[in-house]
Parts: sequence; C-alpha cells; structure tokens
Amino acid sequence: MSSRVNLSNVSIVLNEPRYPENIGASARAAMNMGIGRVLVVNPQNWDYDRILKMATHVATDRVAEISVHADLEVALSPFQYVVGTTARVGRKRHTVQRPRDVAQSLVATSRNNQVALLFGSESRGLKNADLAFCHTVVTIPTAEFSSLNLAQAVMVLCYEVFTASWEAPAEAGPRLATRRELEEMYEQLRKTLVNISFINPENPDYWMRQIRRSFSRIGIRARDVRMIRGLCRQIEWYGSKGCKRDSPS
Repeated sequence: MSSRVNLSNVSIVLNEPRYPENIGASARAAMNMGIGRVLVVNPQNWDYDRILKMATHVATDRVAEISVHADLEVALSPFQYVVGTTARVGRKRHTVQRPRDVAQSLVATSRNNQVALLFGSESRGLKNADLAFCHTVVTIPTAEFSSLNLAQAVMVLCYEVFTASWEAPAEAGPRLATRRELEEMYEQLRKTLVNISFINPENPDYWMRQIRRSFSRIGIRARDVRMIRGLCRQIEWYGSKGCKRDSPS
C-alpha cells in the first residue's frame, strides 16, 4: 500500500481572496504539487485574465476547473476533513499543529476521505466562525514577521502534503462524516441541549465550540452522526412524554 498522500482527494479552498493574482498563483501551486482541485469562495475581485496571467499557461486547465462558491459552509459540505490555516493563535482557537505533522497525518486520512486545505483572505485570514468548520488548524512557522502572502502559504502547505510519507505504509483511515452531515448534526444537537437546559440559550455558541473541538479530535464517522442524531431524537421524544406526564390533568 502506498505511503503517500492521495493527492487526488486533496483540494485547496480559498475563502474570500482579494487579489486575482493570488488565485492564479495558488492554482499554479496546486499544479506544481499535484493537488486535485481549487475552490474559491466569494472572491472580492474575479478577474480571469489576471488570474490566468499569474497561473501561466501550464496551469490553464487547473484555472478553468476552479469552482466558485458564494458560501463557505456550502463549499466545504462535501469534505470529510478540513485543515484550516492561521497565523493567529488564541484561547478561542484550535490547538495549532505544524504543516509537516498535519501533512503526515493526511497519508491515512486521504485514502477514504476528501480533504480541504482552507485558507483565509489576505487581510483577515480565517475568522473564528470559519475555523469552526475545521478538524485541525495549522500555522506555518516563521521568524519575527509572521504574515505570509496567501499564495506563499498555499505553496508551503502543498509542498508538505506532496512530500509527506510515513517510514512504513500507513493503513487507510476510516470514512469520516462530511461537513454537511456534521453541520446538520451540530444544529440538531444544539437545539436538543438548549431544550433540556444543558446549555445556556442566551449563549449556546460558547458550549458548541467546545463540543465541536472535542468531536474534531475524535474524528466523527457518518455512522456516528446517525447515532448522535438518533439519540437527540430520543431525548426530545422522552422530554415531550415527560412533560405530558407532569402536566396537570
């Protein structure tokens, strides 16, 4: 069994890029490193000629195949594993890993799962709400100046993914739930936990962030999603029956 990342299952996702040149350079990086697809979400300036000029004629086909989306959640919905990139760390952000470590973990994950490498805009990067979609977060180590050009960051991460390998062949990872399946589960779980007063309805997002982080570390499968959603339905049903028993006759 191959001990390389399955590059055909890896995609670059650019969220709200400002400059067409960075889109073109990212497509070129994808071509250089054998990455399967490039997705762009809500670009601030879609200038095909400027994109193509930076991509060069070699990556023309890759540029033509770029899919453009208006919403990040919709763009990520088919993916089972999302790697977010950030230069900022803080209490509300995931535990940050190094590019090489994340790339090596994708050797097994990419066998049976579609993987997205998610990058934020040049000015703001990824917001906390964007990182909520991610299973893990990576920061590219730098010296004193931490801000990288978007296309440079794409190339660094793509290079690490391209060269990643284990000393021994890795077993294929399990088929994980897609972002669409996870988001539907999180929404149902949030409603259930609010209804049973487990989380504060005034600020449910605080607790849901903790739950998301815990589940991201585990790696939720599609069958796990079905089980959790079934448990939520049973809790709701039991709660409604209990309310009827306790209500005055």
